[in-house]
Amino acid sequence: MKVKIDKLVFGGQGLGRLENGQVCFVWNALPGEEVEFEVIKKEKTHLEGVTTKILNSSSDRLEPKEKHFLSCSPWQILRPEQENYWKVEMAKETYQKFSDLEIQKLTIENDGKNWGYRNKMEYSFAEGKGEGNIRLSFFERGKKNRECIEPCELASPAINRVAKNILNWINIKKIPIRSLKAVIIRSNLAGQVIAALFIKDKLEFSDYPKLDEDLVGFQLYYSTHKSPASVPTALLYSVGQNYLEEKILETTLKYGVFSFFQINIPVFEMALNDIGGFLDKNKELVDYYSGVGSISLPLRDKCKGAMLVDNNQEAIDLAKENIDLNKLKKWKAECVPAEKMTDLITSDKIIVVDPPRAGLHEKVIGKLLSETPETVIYLSCNLSTQARDIKLLSEKYQIIFSKLYNFFPRTPHVESLIVLKKYET
Repeated sequence: MKVKIDKLVFGGQGLGRLENGQVCFVWNALPGEEVEFEVIKKEKTHLEGVTTKILNSSSDRLEPKEKHFLSCSPWQILRPEQENYWKVEMAKETYQKFSDLEIQKLTIENDGKNWGYRNKMEYSFAEGKGEGNIRLSFFERGKKNRECIEPCELASPAINRVAKNILNWINIKKIPIRSLKAVIIRSNLAGQVIAALFIKDKLEFSDYPKLDEDLVGFQLYYSTHKSPASVPTALLYSVGQNYLEEKILETTLKYGVFSFFQINIPVFEMALNDIGGFLDKNKELVDYYSGVGSISLPLRDKCKGAMLVDNNQEAIDLAKENIDLNKLKKWKAECVPAEKMTDLITSDKIIVVDPPRAGLHEKVIGKLLSETPETVIYLSCNLSTQARDIKLLSEKYQIIFSKLYNFFPRTPHVESLIVLKKYET
């Protein structure tokens, strides 16, 4: 099929319409381009596809660095200046669509680093050409099959070195592809790495990947075939550290393989500096969906104290360690879902939320509307659910600050910070 692309949309595809008016969402297609595409999904309202031939190329198009770019960072084809432009435009459209909000002066901030910024990668496995040639893989965009990849350009150099060494070990040990599920590899800014390999059989080996100047910890997990790829069933082997330390705004934080932790630290620090401007040294903070404390702990000098709330036990255990590590007296952490600890929301506190993609629970929104704390700070990785929640909160709150942060260059993903202030009565 052939289509002309009008614009880029929230998911990252190019949007066009066939001659009969049918909407098409096409990967590897830029505004102004006419492309031929393969249909990968048919819906009643639209088609989804992947470009097979570019009939006329946009001046904004770049040659991608990787063959597998559609699987990990489909905007490698777009000039960085245009990436920022389209992220702002998509955000405005999303806020308008889901909340009727028009944010005209929305800006985006980044540090100009487009490669090697990711401090966490999760890979699957696939068989390459030749016997015993296991390769790292991602799922092919829009399809169920895996494609073999080279080390990813988005990953930190230390992650790529460790990934190569673990892959060599897997091939030397001749671990069959049917036994392999996934590997998670995390790094810090100092270049230290921890890795966790997940297999579907309880296998033992005479030796394991060796620790070196990059790899400071390795764990091997048995993960039953009934569970998702990186969910552990039992620990089979462990050596070295099962955590890393990172400095964020001069605050040392521990985090583990399974902890939620920000992917792009330099850009995250930009967001933290903005958040800090809305805190009050005389007020306590409630930090919902806190993870290991990566928001409230680095901002400890900006508030009177804080309660950290998260439903991940590993994250809260590490949050408590981080509180002790930084010798904070008025900070506490509890492993409870946010919606089961809404009694913390009172009018005299500042509320910070950084929820998962599903957004805020209705009970959290209800409590915010009934107690009306003066300031609510909302950092989000999903603008559509953030917009939905802001619309609900607009009954009592107005937006006093909004900004986007390009945490994920070369991809369509963007993070948003919105600060809400209670209406004066």
